[in-house]
Amino acid sequence: MDDRRKFSRILFAASAHIEQTEQTWRTKILDLSLNGALVELPSGYTGQLNTIVTLAFVLPDSDIELQMQAAIVHKTPEHLGLKCVHIDVESISHLRRIIELNMGDAELLDRELNSLVTPTP
Repeated sequence: MDDRRKFSRILFAASAHIEQTEQTWRTKILDLSLNGALVELPSGYTGQLNTIVTLAFVLPDSDIELQMQAAIVHKTPEHLGLKCVHIDVESISHLRRIIELNMGDAELLDRELNSLVTPTP
């Protein structure tokens, strides 16, 4: 993939679903970052690049659901690359914790989180 990534990705296998307009497709998350996710291409999904979808998943062994609105930034016959365009405060808090636990580097994660909220010149 692209070596210019600004956000650390963690492997994260979880069932999820993608919603677009009035339709829902089941998928699996393959990896996560503060800025998006890589998911399996859902069977029958025909969305194009830059389409906005909602990605939702429940944290394992809990009833906490995370949701993010994301744009499709790349698409292959097997995968969708999603870039987060909006996420609520509760979801980003849980996502931050998941990534922090998997990275083991809270300082690096804080820098990445700050880059999300600080405009790039």
